[in-house]
Amino acid sequence: MVAAMTNATTDSTAGVTATVMAELAALENPRMREVNERHGDDHGVNLGSLRAIAKRLKTQPDLSRRLWETKDTAAKLLSLLICRPKDFSAEELDAMMREAGAPKVQDWLINYVVKKNAHAEELRVAWFSDPDPIVASAGWALTSDKVVKDSDGLDLPHLLDLIEAEMKDAPDRLQWAMNTCLGLIGIHHVELRDRAIDIGERLEVLKDYPTPPNCTSPFVPLWIRAVTGAS
Repeated sequence: MVAAMTNATTDSTAGVTATVMAELAALENPRMREVNERHGDDHGVNLGSLRAIAKRLKTQPDLSRRLWETKDTAAKLLSLLICRPKDFSAEELDAMMREAGAPKVQDWLINYVVKKNAHAEELRVAWFSDPDPIVASAGWALTSDKVVKDSDGLDLPHLLDLIEAEMKDAPDRLQWAMNTCLGLIGIHHVELRDRAIDIGERLEVLKDYPTPPNCTSPFVPLWIRAVTGAS
């Protein structure tokens, strides 16, 4: 009886997975895919549409895991919206980070799942110095969150030393994460603000980043001054 019920549940989840995958395929927009691929995100589904599907489905851990296993980027994004973050072990989250692929998947995995999981600090420490620069960027992203919310236990001057030595030549995703950390240190820790601005001015990382009108540049000196009013 138990085996039969388990098989029925598995079959039901597989059926729902196929239905959801068909729905995602129908929402695929070639023009949107073209735009997303410029940023490394290989999907063409509107994120608002993904959120609407997630709202309808609500939390479904089994379906979430099935969608993740498809390795389809849009399905992975939806998976992260309907999972139960507290359910994952550190080992599972580490594997997911290494499988994330697209930048948007990594971003949602960090912000919607890892930050809400009991293993977040353990993973932050492990990922921070990972030899894979994409995984390391996740460690830096979690460190940036800690810089803002609870910097106790962080050696902020040492973080600035690492940024000063390594950010200029870091791969793109890791460089962006380090730059974010630099900016947030300067914004939230006034005693280190001048040094953060100085590092940004000397390294000139993202100095020429195209920034739309009425948006703040990610170039750290401009960013810090815009937020804090520093001279």
